[in-house]
Amino acid sequence: MFERFQEFFQNLTSDNAKKGFAPDDPRIAVAALCMQVMEADGQVKDSETKRLRKLLKDQYGLDRKQLDALMAAGQEAESDAVDYYRFTSDLKRHLNTEQRLELIGVLWDIVYADGERSEMEDDAIWRIAELLGVSARERIQKRQEAARRVTDTEVVQDDAD
Repeated sequence: MFERFQEFFQNLTSDNAKKGFAPDDPRIAVAALCMQVMEADGQVKDSETKRLRKLLKDQYGLDRKQLDALMAAGQEAESDAVDYYRFTSDLKRHLNTEQRLELIGVLWDIVYADGERSEMEDDAIWRIAELLGVSARERIQKRQEAARRVTDTEVVQDDAD
């Protein structure tokens, strides 16, 4: 699972991995969209925040200070946004079709980080996928893949207990 995230994020900003965060940096758009999806159900759980922090840290090779800066920039951008278009239009320019699909998969993994999926989270990802040009079939496929990963992880953890 993390190999897929690593490839996605490395392709996204391979030439900007250690630079500062410009307002149009796609990493901010990714962080902000993840935060919007996390907040869609009205509650952000620690498991979702931890998953996002680990994902961003590992995939962008950020130290704690850089990670905190990216999280703060993503939160600020998310708070200032009135809709998803600001972020999706920027990402649509930076991502190819495969990367857009992977982003939808990342969003589903964030949703399932707390073990629950809400109608509001479904709606948020549906809207984001539409704006990114990801079809309903592909969006559902990514959701099912994320759900299987959660189920597989639970089985492995149960076997370890």
